[in-house]
Amino acid sequence: MSRSQQATQDLTEVLNQIWRLDTNRLKPGTDYIISLQGSAGFVPQGSNYARDLARAPLFKYVNEDKLRSIETYLHFVNLLDNYESSTGVSERVTSEELQENRLFIDSMMETDVMKHAHKYLVRKRQSPSDPEQFKKQLYDIWFRLYHRDKSGGEDSCGFEHVFVGETKFGQEIMGLHNWVQFYLLEKHGHVDYKGYKARDRKNTPDEDDHVLNLQFSWKGLVKPLGSCFLGVSPEFEVALFTIIFLMSTEKKTSVVVKVDEYVLELVVYRHGRSIGTSFPKLLSSNHKDL
Repeated sequence: MSRSQQATQDLTEVLNQIWRLDTNRLKPGTDYIISLQGSAGFVPQGSNYARDLARAPLFKYVNEDKLRSIETYLHFVNLLDNYESSTGVSERVTSEELQENRLFIDSMMETDVMKHAHKYLVRKRQSPSDPEQFKKQLYDIWFRLYHRDKSGGEDSCGFEHVFVGETKFGQEIMGLHNWVQFYLLEKHGHVDYKGYKARDRKNTPDEDDHVLNLQFSWKGLVKPLGSCFLGVSPEFEVALFTIIFLMSTEKKTSVVVKVDEYVLELVVYRHGRSIGTSFPKLLSSNHKDL
């Protein structure tokens, strides 16, 4: 087996372990219900018109009480409120917000998902074994502010881009790859789901899938093809993308792995010592064969 095959096998193994350990993952059809509706059409990059092939919202129902009863989701939702979504607008980070960033990291460190990811990264010599030092490393990867827009101040961080979403010069939607944020924006009428995206008929998604490629509009802009995990916990996503980020020094890392029944391309862009962006792309799912 070549070195890169070995690396992919190692990665597949650890990602499936954290998938199995993700006890905070919500159950489709019970804890939340989605409505896939139509398959979205082609929209050229930069166009802000998309035919709406989904009249109703993507999320029919989410058990918010359950969501808020889980520590990591609770801190995660608090964090979502803290970011100004336009790049180039300098973030003002208050001491209260710093505290919330830390509470989120602390709560993740209590989960089996993050403990396992930490153990794996220590074994691979990518992370310090001291949990406090590891928390600092997580902070730098996800919360350190940097310039995404050349002209402005420190206006972005990995967490904001991936989980919150930003708009670039009012021209293009960046990031917004998180299902909880999508649900909250949709609930307040800020995003409009246009339909799912499937590579072909064989790969039409179903309502139980935990990964979805989709099209939506936000702030009058269209994201022709977005992607996100559904129902997974915030710690699962942070752990997964942290592992991929730390396993490579490339500007862009893309790995194809099978996690549970999903064949995914996991993409991570590096911005110095922080995450620029990261997202999953669903390549195929074998639920049709079950």
